[in-house]
Amino acid sequence: MKIGIVLGTRPEIIKFSPVIRECERLSLDYFILHTGQHYSYNMDRVFFEQLELPEAKYNLDVGSGSHAEQTGRMLIGIEKVLQREMPDVVLVEGDTNTVLAGALAAVKLGVKVGHVEAGLRSYDRNMPEEINRILADHCSDFLFAPTEKSKQILLGEGILEEKVFVTGNTIVDAVFQNLEIAKRTVKVLKDLGLNGDDYFLVTVHRQENVDDERRFRSILCGLEMVRKEYDVELVCPIHPRSMKRMEAFGLRPNGIRLIEPLDYLSFLQLESNARLVLTDSGGVQEEACILGVPCVTLRDNTERPETLDVGSNVLAGTDPKVIVEKVGFMLNRKVCWRNPFGDGRAGMRIIKILRRKLDKCCLVSL
Repeated sequence: MKIGIVLGTRPEIIKFSPVIRECERLSLDYFILHTGQHYSYNMDRVFFEQLELPEAKYNLDVGSGSHAEQTGRMLIGIEKVLQREMPDVVLVEGDTNTVLAGALAAVKLGVKVGHVEAGLRSYDRNMPEEINRILADHCSDFLFAPTEKSKQILLGEGILEEKVFVTGNTIVDAVFQNLEIAKRTVKVLKDLGLNGDDYFLVTVHRQENVDDERRFRSILCGLEMVRKEYDVELVCPIHPRSMKRMEAFGLRPNGIRLIEPLDYLSFLQLESNARLVLTDSGGVQEEACILGVPCVTLRDNTERPETLDVGSNVLAGTDPKVIVEKVGFMLNRKVCWRNPFGDGRAGMRIIKILRRKLDKCCLVSL
């Protein structure tokens, strides 16, 4: 069995890290293809080094561009690599343009597709990610759903049950594994002069928030009000996209400590010690839930409804008064929720399923 792992963003590297480690542990035949969707491979190399992962065998360095330009360049590059390597299965993870291009390139060549983190839905078609995840799910042969709820969504869309496997989410594996690395290698709290539990962590980067001046301005206003109301430091590693929009819109937030983007291990340590997280990131919603940190989501919807169900997260939208209200609500909520995303063995389950299923296919073909 040969496995092709296609990734292109830092969250994908993080969530694929348990799968890659399992491939290494079992000495499987696999390769990593990095599309360079967010950053060049050279910029992401430090991510692989920090997480103690082997280097990517291929890197496309497609860079930025419109959705069509970026996806088109990826399709061309991925197809060439797959024709050369001829893997038995291609794994993609999540909902990016890399996921869509990887799944399409593979299925067009008759290569089986495995979608890690399948079945997530926000039901907001204005989000490019929603389109990507739907299309990837419907052309995949193996759909690795993180929860039973995700499985039911897939079945409700007509996907055959024999294709769907509830494995837990690899983010749980990644948080546990990478937090241990962080504890012995980074000291971000000391570097920033912070003590545990005396700050709120903020991340804002989603297109529908930062590209819309009204929404972005409203979020920043809400954050300023939170700072005044609760007299706590707000620390925000500023995403390059958010900084560009902030400058373009002439936004000058007061009372928010903007810092340079952090490497993942530093961010994970900062996140695990925060008193509360305010975010529009799906992955951060999951991580906060796993780490036992209350979360306020700066969106009107979420594809992680499990976090709402267990009480680790609440939706606040972008209205400043609502943001302040929801922060107070979460600060008063007892941290005793159950992690709904699995036991930290999703990577092992995914590889075990692939080996079992693909071995059967090989026996049938013989």
